[in-house]
Amino acid sequence: MKFYRIFLLIFLSFPLLCKLQAQSAYDFLRLDLNPRAAALAGSFVTNTDDPNVMFYNPAGINSLKETPVSISYVNYFLDINLGGLAVSKDFENAGRFAFGVNYINYGTFTRADEFKNNLGEFSAGDVAFLLGYANNLDVNFSYGVNVKFIYSSIAEVSSSAMAADLGLQYALPGPLMVFGFSALNLGGQLKPYYDTHREDLPVDIRFGISKKMEHIPLTLALSFNKLNENHDFGEKLKAFSLGAEFNLSRVLRLRLGYDNEKRREMKLDTSTGLAGINIGVGALISGYNFDYSYSSYGFIDSIHRIGITFSY
Repeated sequence: MKFYRIFLLIFLSFPLLCKLQAQSAYDFLRLDLNPRAAALAGSFVTNTDDPNVMFYNPAGINSLKETPVSISYVNYFLDINLGGLAVSKDFENAGRFAFGVNYINYGTFTRADEFKNNLGEFSAGDVAFLLGYANNLDVNFSYGVNVKFIYSSIAEVSSSAMAADLGLQYALPGPLMVFGFSALNLGGQLKPYYDTHREDLPVDIRFGISKKMEHIPLTLALSFNKLNENHDFGEKLKAFSLGAEFNLSRVLRLRLGYDNEKRREMKLDTSTGLAGINIGVGALISGYNFDYSYSSYGFIDSIHRIGITFSY
């Protein structure tokens, strides 16, 4: 089947992909902005019913229905504000398109010289605009691609970049399983902060699998992230996330997620607190899906996210 041939090609290409190690430029692209995705610890590579899947695997938008719109907001650490927008529409005989925006506003800062004289204020922020497309590759097999423009500014200094996201999804209808693969942020800078130094983008190779249980309204998801990082095989598999979504009723969903990498990063001595633990809830009210999530960063702080999704 075409499914197996393509995944074999991915396997054979994996050594090349692993050379694409993520760096620090535009790291805001790694953040989970949507509350539903965050509650599941980012294990969203196999999602098939949320427009925010375009930020994790553009192939996932091919399974969307109607024209969904999603808006997300995050109050991050130190009063940093983040937001996201995702919308998708199917065009008959042409495939499904999507548009997305991610932004982060770091706020306003006071500029001072070496003598602490006030020289005014400056601001900083990042934004990414995405245009996505997905279609059928075979029966139950989808492909997708995003093209994204990234812009970052700090006071009078700015930089820009172009990147692409590639994705595949395959659904096994019998056991209700979905497999997903994505390569995110493949590209380079158009204009660096400084002419003498160009930075790499935060490339992220992901593989995920999800299973919808047959006799209980529960979906489980597993995602292996940053598979391109230059670690041995065992270390690569430690950057994983787990998610569980339980449908209490037609209008209420509970979510739980575990981010193993986050928990390891937040470890202080022998204690990690609740670092890496995410919880969330979704409620369908008058055709609008309202979502909330809570993410723990251990003893450092916690993050709250809210969002709304609707279709027309």
